Amino acid sequence: MILAAGRGERMRPLTDTCPKPLLVAGGKPLIGHHLERLAEAGLRDVVINHAHLGRMLEDALGDGSRFGVSIRYSAEEAALETAGGIRQAQELLGDDVFLVINGDVFCDFDIGAFANQARHLTSGDSLAHLMLVTNPPHHSAGDFTLKGGRVSEAPENRLTYAGIGLFHPDLFSGLVIGERAALGPLLRMAMARGRVSGERHDGYWIDVGTPERLAELDSHLKKSQNPGAQRESKADTRFHG
Repeated sequence: MILAAGRGERMRPLTDTCPKPLLVAGGKPLIGHHLERLAEAGLRDVVINHAHLGRMLEDALGDGSRFGVSIRYSAEEAALETAGGIRQAQELLGDDVFLVINGDVFCDFDIGAFANQARHLTSGDSLAHLMLVTNPPHHSAGDFTLKGGRVSEAPENRLTYAGIGLFHPDLFSGLVIGERAALGPLLRMAMARGRVSGERHDGYWIDVGTPERLAELDSHLKKSQNPGAQRESKADTRFHG
């Protein structure tokens, strides 16, 4: 599942007329990078939730075939937050462990290797397996602690949740379909019972939450595509389909 229902307030005015996942970096919409990398990893059944300008997302991405995936959409009248959005889409997600990626992050992690951790959630007692990263400047306090493969709220050596995780459907079973619900409280309850595992990613990761960070990602991707380039042209930050 790719989470794409947010309004993108910090990205305004770009998101006044364009859903944040369709903003462009490195010549592709943010969500296009996700879809192509999911397809490369063999994960082709994708659910995308949307609210703000959601019809534009569906019109731009269609059934996903040109990205090598099959997309189904979970429409929300108003954004239901992370856990609420997942619960709303659960009929589409099914009864197995599923991968969730925030639509407004970019990460160079090995999606296939990370997804293979799903077997531990299926066979063990964990309800979630989280990707954690070094705290960025705008979130210096971090979120959680990783020790011995388990994630907790211990105060020391905190890391930031990357917006990438594997989840067991049981984590959301107590939520009411159609009601807003945040993910944090569910994770903290599961952590208190020792039921959240995790791993650290030390590669490239960015939360694309502002125009400045969108430009930063665009520059990073262009340099990756053309390492010898000395000058980078300004990004066209809108996706026109």
